Amino acid sequence: MDDKNKVVIEENLDPRDHRVIGRELDMFTFSDTVGKGLPLWTSRGATFRREIERFVVDTEIEWGYNHVYTPDIAKIDLYKKSGHYPYYKDTMYAPIDIDGEEFMLRPMTCPHHFELYLSKPRSYRELPMRIAEIAKLYRYELSGVLTGLVRVRSFCLADAHIVCADSEQAKSEIGKALDLIEYMAGVFGLKMGEDYSYRLSLGDRNDKKKYFDDDKAWDNSESILRGVLEERKCKFVEAEGEAAFYGPKIDIQMKKVNGTEETAFTVQYDFVMPGRFNLKYTDNNGEEKEPMVIHRSSVGAIERIAAFLLERFEGALPVWLSPVQVKVLPISEKVMEYATEVTESLKKGGIRVELDTDAESLGKKIRNAESMKTPYMIIVGEKEAESKAVSLRARGQKDLGVMSVEETKKMILEEIMSKRL
Repeated sequence: MDDKNKVVIEENLDPRDHRVIGRELDMFTFSDTVGKGLPLWTSRGATFRREIERFVVDTEIEWGYNHVYTPDIAKIDLYKKSGHYPYYKDTMYAPIDIDGEEFMLRPMTCPHHFELYLSKPRSYRELPMRIAEIAKLYRYELSGVLTGLVRVRSFCLADAHIVCADSEQAKSEIGKALDLIEYMAGVFGLKMGEDYSYRLSLGDRNDKKKYFDDDKAWDNSESILRGVLEERKCKFVEAEGEAAFYGPKIDIQMKKVNGTEETAFTVQYDFVMPGRFNLKYTDNNGEEKEPMVIHRSSVGAIERIAAFLLERFEGALPVWLSPVQVKVLPISEKVMEYATEVTESLKKGGIRVELDTDAESLGKKIRNAESMKTPYMIIVGEKEAESKAVSLRARGQKDLGVMSVEETKKMILEEIMSKRL
């Protein structure tokens, strides 16, 4: 698609749509030469994305997750073992022949994490084991459903697999996973009932081709998930035929600006994979037992949550997520040296700051910074240079007055560290 056609399409979109905002704020783009559904992140967009990823990893580690790295490619045999192939064959990229063996770009992470679990004998003392990863995945979505960052063919999933000793431990971990999801959503400013809701996605006992054939296991696992939601007094809907092939799931449905919903995060109960991968642990009596597995994603795909946040804040991201947190605006060339000193001081303090060196009027510089949704603008004139101070302005035409560089730095850093909305 050429730039002219892109503009025509975007003219028909809601101005709050992340595709419009992303283009205006220079966050991401797409290229038909690279391939449909394969986003290219600019420096600004990469900074925004990186802050999301850092928050996810740091928070999950605090909550007891072990973060790992696994490869983006694996033998097709791995996905045959898990059963994902041929279940999801139509949404997988075609196999790649390497030295006579077939490999695939990975469409999911769980088989890789199970192989990590199998790398050595496991004891009940290690359970629950929470294996997490910001995993690069590849899925061949149909061209007609590709939608900005919400539906792409290459994405990073905040994925995790929790190996549990028994159903009671699994039930407890499901509750903790929902606690984590609600905590992270709250930090991002997303409210239950307003921005997202719960859906209990069930299997279909009549569809033996799509779903694993074990009615008792389905009844038990669906009852566990339903019980967790009821105990939390959560409002939720039930949807038959929306489960994974290996078990039911709790989906967190996020509202988009156009009124539609997309599954953002998920917690899944898996009663199939432990047997297929022969997962075992030794209990306190020295006996070998088969564990249970919970699949969960704390914020879903990084691309998708980025899209939701761009829409939720209409591009005016909280300071901690903003690609550029401060723009320094010198009134004239005479104060450029001092403006540079201020910029370097803020940068050394850990603030993302840019110096506007354009030969424009102050009014134009302010309008440019506002149009890019920059949270703070520092105005430097001769008076400020003489007194070694700055005039601080907040996004939305809020004049905060004159203060010292150190006071300014302290105030902004406190806002960043607190992740204030």
